[in-house]
Amino acid sequence: MTLYERFAAQAALDPGQVAVVDSELSLSYDELRAAAEDLRDRLAAAGARPGDLIGLRMPRGVAVAVGILGILAHGCAYVPLDPAYPAARRELIAEDAGVTVVVTAERGTRRPDVVVTGPRTVRHETPPDVAYVIYTSGSSGRPKGVFVGNEHVLALLDAGHKVFDFDATDVWSVFCGYGFDVSVWELWGALLNGGTAVMISHETATDPRAFVDVLRAEGVTVLNQVPTAFDYLLAELAARGERLPALRYVMFSGEAIHPPAIRRWYDLAVAPGATLVNMYGITETTVHATWHVLAPDAGDGRPGTTPIGVPLPHLEITVVDEDLRPVPAGTPGEMLVSGSGVSHGYLGREDLTAERFSVRDGVRTFRSGDWAVRDAAGDLHYIGRKDRQVQIRGFRVELGEVEAAIARHPLVAQCAVTVAANRHGEPLLTAHYTRCGDAEITGEQLRTFATGVLPPQMVPMAFRAHRSMPATPNGKIDLAALDSTS
Repeated sequence: MTLYERFAAQAALDPGQVAVVDSELSLSYDELRAAAEDLRDRLAAAGARPGDLIGLRMPRGVAVAVGILGILAHGCAYVPLDPAYPAARRELIAEDAGVTVVVTAERGTRRPDVVVTGPRTVRHETPPDVAYVIYTSGSSGRPKGVFVGNEHVLALLDAGHKVFDFDATDVWSVFCGYGFDVSVWELWGALLNGGTAVMISHETATDPRAFVDVLRAEGVTVLNQVPTAFDYLLAELAARGERLPALRYVMFSGEAIHPPAIRRWYDLAVAPGATLVNMYGITETTVHATWHVLAPDAGDGRPGTTPIGVPLPHLEITVVDEDLRPVPAGTPGEMLVSGSGVSHGYLGREDLTAERFSVRDGVRTFRSGDWAVRDAAGDLHYIGRKDRQVQIRGFRVELGEVEAAIARHPLVAQCAVTVAANRHGEPLLTAHYTRCGDAEITGEQLRTFATGVLPPQMVPMAFRAHRSMPATPNGKIDLAALDSTS
């Protein structure tokens, strides 16, 4: 069964139930089904075939749900081209995925348009059940498209149903942009349980005051948050003395939790009946891999680590050493994730897929590159990235990609990016650069350039010019020396 088939079966149970809403529109399950099937027919008329990768470009709202369901109803997969990202980034993704048909819409519409952007090509061979391709940061400066199947998303949702008591009375906020895979959990978590998905606009998601108003007005019961966004939400709630009595779950993902914020939430009694859950996951293993209920003292047990709990029922996690041998409890190692949530791999990157994905004991497995330690009780505690990836506002950022983008400026000779934590423990990027010859280029000019080619979370907070880069004995840029200047 596909995601769309599961949705259609759910829609038949209560056609009049509200399925999706935004600040302007509301669609019942039957109206959403009809709109999706109308889009399916128009995709077919435009020449799209099952298995094609279809671009999705529109502001966040009801039309996003229509677009996703219509694309899947035709047996295609969607490729997010979020307008919140720079045009250069969207163009790079569309070119890499071979997108020639784009579903697009203006704000306030329920009927997306189908735009053919070029002659139909078959750029990549993809498995027949692919549901979406979401791009993550790439170490070579080239982002990687992860292609995820219907079966992987259904396995995630079925596992979630075993752990959490979601039902048709739930109202989910779809807070995350559709280029961030947590949106998959938010949208389908609502629709496949018969609940309501509240589509949060980019403007509202970045305005805590407006977001609190929506949470209260819509009676949201399931809230997903990146910890940094949660900090701003909590500050707004505290300033207004507001409560959110309808909330049943607050689910964190994307970066390490901030223990002081968890304690403050409980102290303020914002939602006394709500369960706070930390969810660890990666795009390659379909959104979420572990879950852990957060008590007021969350994060106090192991300094420098984040409690991420135990695997969801459809996955197993083994902590291994450099030779992929399991290590005992208390010993740090890399997490190997295996099970029915492990995705197909990287689009058009067979070499990288072979390097990170494998079949072990008959089960598909992914090398996460994330380090953790398992305690004596069996709970996992996240330590950090094995390589040069960091999590910023819920997005995985490859420092090499940031460096490569800035180094493309014609007046930049070299670029290296370092990371330092602010007083809240949040990672901040600093771009170090050297100029070409006697060329003049300021940090502000480079910031403007970077803003035009990188998503917001990848634009460094600071830019520092150097006459020359410090070097290690083997001639590589000495990142440790640069770190000391950040």
